[in-house]
Amino acid sequence: MEGGKKRQDKDTSKGKKPQDASGTAPTEGKAKSKSRNTYRLEPRTKVQDGLLQDKAQAILTNKLQEATYDGASSPFLCASISEEILNAVKELDYDRYKYVVSVLIVEKANQAMIVASRCLWDAQRDTWVSAKCETDTFIALALVMACYYD
Repeated sequence: MEGGKKRQDKDTSKGKKPQDASGTAPTEGKAKSKSRNTYRLEPRTKVQDGLLQDKAQAILTNKLQEATYDGASSPFLCASISEEILNAVKELDYDRYKYVVSVLIVEKANQAMIVASRCLWDAQRDTWVSAKCETDTFIALALVMACYYD
């Protein structure tokens, strides 16, 4: 050290991702696979509404048949049920479909309720189903949308 000054190495990799020995950045987690564009406008197998309906209804019923309404835990319950429905629908393994699952739990308090949704839709290829579970204290609704993409 000269003159009491400490030597500092300059870090030239600021803003760059760390690289491994091959010179490429390591990937974190599982890489998302992309399907190649086939220029097909029709799915190989169209989603069967009945299967989606049965899966969603079975999950709603199993999770909620003995439950009572609790406003504090309902958001977490909605999230867990929608995740479970999404995983069950993905297991059906329909090629080139993306899914949207929405679950709503509302306390019964002698009120009316209207639920609506809007989106761009291809009526020939896309589909949706809903499932309902009603107990003494609440009503649960699940909406599952399957959208074809290429």
